[in-house]
Amino acid sequence: MKAKVRMNIPGGLHLRPAQELCSRAMCFKSTITMEVRGAEYNVKSVLSVLGACVRSGEEVEFSCSGDDEAFALRDMVEAADSGLSEYMRLLRSGKEERAGDAGEDEE
Repeated sequence: MKAKVRMNIPGGLHLRPAQELCSRAMCFKSTITMEVRGAEYNVKSVLSVLGACVRSGEEVEFSCSGDDEAFALRDMVEAADSGLSEYMRLLRSGKEERAGDAGEDEE
């Protein structure tokens, strides 16, 4: 099973969102790969995902094969569409809170 999705992650698919994607993929028995610019990457490997150098707004195609492929594909698409974006939003909001706290210390 295959599905294309646009990765709208600020800064691209760097370490933190790559780790989140891999962690989700590891929950499935299926083989899960993503195709980026004609090359295929193992989504269960953080190093492989990082090696894909996925830029913000870039389209990737997830491919899942195995006993739970339908569930795996749905989760990968969900992760790319909303989960990783939500993950990044939470990181940004946490950084803003810490930056605000630092500003208060300077007074």
